[in-house]
Amino acid sequence: MASIRIVTDSTADISLELRERYGIEMVPLKVHFGQEMYKDAVTIQAEEFYGKLSQAAQLPTTSQPSPVEFLDVYKRLNKEPDTQIISIHLSAAMSGTYQSAVLAKNMMEEEANITVIDSRSATYGFGLLVITAAKMAEEGRSSEEILAEIERLQSDRKLYFLVDTLEFLQKGGRIGKAAALFGTLLNIKPILSIDDEGQVNSVDKVRGHKKAVARVVELLKRDFEGKPVHVVIGYSNDKAAADELLTSIQANFDVRSLDYNVIGPVVGTHVGHGVALSIMWEAK
Repeated sequence: MASIRIVTDSTADISLELRERYGIEMVPLKVHFGQEMYKDAVTIQAEEFYGKLSQAAQLPTTSQPSPVEFLDVYKRLNKEPDTQIISIHLSAAMSGTYQSAVLAKNMMEEEANITVIDSRSATYGFGLLVITAAKMAEEGRSSEEILAEIERLQSDRKLYFLVDTLEFLQKGGRIGKAAALFGTLLNIKPILSIDDEGQVNSVDKVRGHKKAVARVVELLKRDFEGKPVHVVIGYSNDKAAADELLTSIQANFDVRSLDYNVIGPVVGTHVGHGVALSIMWEAK
């Protein structure tokens, strides 16, 4: 039977402990503070990143891995006998990371069995796909079974997040400067998601954090009311920022499993401090 190896990138925000536990290979994106370059989740971790972000005069930038960085990983894994590689990555609508992986695959087309997947999501919105795939591979499931489950989760998962400040969205070009100023003055809290094309979109805008939390629960009820669910709560630099969201979710849903996830440096560059993220999918 073929050995299935799972590859991802650092924006899946999967801890080193879990990557080592399930044999997941990770290719890092990069964060740039001026002339200083850091490899996401390798030479800079979330805690250090948010500390630097608080003091930075300018917003850091990010960059994708090169095809060669993926090629090095694919070649190493392909040395293992009878190996299939499933490589799952950050939404192609947000980054060229997926395309770099595809280019690396094409360089090995004749000598390796590689499937590259556009997750159409970010952070643990696709980290859950990676972990699921790795667990199934460990259980000896076939690549067809793994790919089918990934497809199911992609259609079933729902992701919503709240940001504490509009500053980072404005600096990153997601909203205009006037809209950011107006929203901040009126305490407007956008409820954001990731659409079917893998792009960040605004689902709603409400005034105040409590109303925003209530609206997220209302949106989740449209898909999951009365169903058992798995939940991941994500946060950037402050776990307490997500506690109110978690409390409300637990009061309204049959939660079968719950995990916390820290939003890493690359995604954190674009959403900033005080983020509360909810990911939910049906428990089968």
